[in-house]
Amino acid sequence: MDSLQGKKIVLGITGSIAAYKSCLIIRQLIKKGAEVQVVITPAGKEFITPITLSALTSKPVISEFFAQRDGTWHSHVDLGLWADVMLIAPATASTIGKMANGVADNMLITTYLSMKAPVFIAPAMDLDMYAHPSTQQNLKTLQSYGNHIIEPGTGFLASKLEGKGRMEEPENIVACLEQFFSQQNCAKENTQQDSMKGKKVLITAGPTYEKIDPVRFIGNYSSGKMGFALANECARRGAQVELVCGPVSALMQTKFPNIHRIDVESAQEMFVACKELYPSMDSAILCAAVADFAPETTAEQKIKRTGDDMIIRLKPNPDIAASLGQMKKQGQTLVGFALETNDEESNAQAKLKKKNFDFIVLNSLKDEGAGFRTDTNKITIITAANKKDYPLKTKEEVAKDIVDELERL
Repeated sequence: MDSLQGKKIVLGITGSIAAYKSCLIIRQLIKKGAEVQVVITPAGKEFITPITLSALTSKPVISEFFAQRDGTWHSHVDLGLWADVMLIAPATASTIGKMANGVADNMLITTYLSMKAPVFIAPAMDLDMYAHPSTQQNLKTLQSYGNHIIEPGTGFLASKLEGKGRMEEPENIVACLEQFFSQQNCAKENTQQDSMKGKKVLITAGPTYEKIDPVRFIGNYSSGKMGFALANECARRGAQVELVCGPVSALMQTKFPNIHRIDVESAQEMFVACKELYPSMDSAILCAAVADFAPETTAEQKIKRTGDDMIIRLKPNPDIAASLGQMKKQGQTLVGFALETNDEESNAQAKLKKKNFDFIVLNSLKDEGAGFRTDTNKITIITAANKKDYPLKTKEEVAKDIVDELERL
């Protein structure tokens, strides 16, 4: 998966002839799955129009502190919290000097000073300006603050200040961001390797089948892919996983020896297994699509067609989530899923409270690429206090987000 997928990037544009290259940067970032918010200086608008930039990003361009004359304003603090990274390209000598010395006289500089995310700077100026001792000192100052200078003419993160002064080419700037996030991801993977060692996690996956007769059943379209991704992710981090799964394809396989798989068919069988296992677990993630109802009676022989219609009476299945919620002890964590087709958030909030979940993972069949039988998912994680929306990702990446939230608890 692309290292820029789902990343939120603030792109600062200043008054340089190289500003036209920012369009190429935006196109490449968006093509790689990033979300881009442009902040431009007044001088920058002399070189490229906000209309062009807005058309590329599908977002209004931010330039002034106040959006209207009605008191509404752009919050540089919110931008600083929203971003995964800030890129200033092109960065003029004037802007670099203001950044180094805290001269907050425009929206771009105030955003930079409020930024919580890493900052990358691509200088753009003539050779004499770039080589001037004051510019070099300002760049060294910015580096000492932890900023990353994309060195002109090389495309690598600068270890020493030298170059030709021109802004690095857009593809090399984007490559620098990709390299940075790839290294971050590798470091995170290594840190997570044993982060759940010693923990026991119960995970349910797949559908349940409720028999009508020996050859027919009531079921659903769940493939089990999300549950298996969660099991593999917890196991990768060192947890001992009990995976209780309904009928899934023979192609669905676990990847780690510390996953113990228990195959069941009906909701009743899944209920019995979960109720027996949960007391000894640290956490449970209830990802299975459990049938709410089962036939009141199951025919011993195949039912023959004898008329124009047939009535099947249904009885409620045991509520696995509610039962485990009642059993939950201090120190245990319970995570649920809500697949909704309408009133998504309110239904998920109600389920969170009713089932005694610590958090609930909401996905909607209205979102393309989410739900059953897909390799991707788009989720919202909801707790009693807040919620967080995530972009469309592979189910393996979604599993990482969910387990990250579990570990935060």
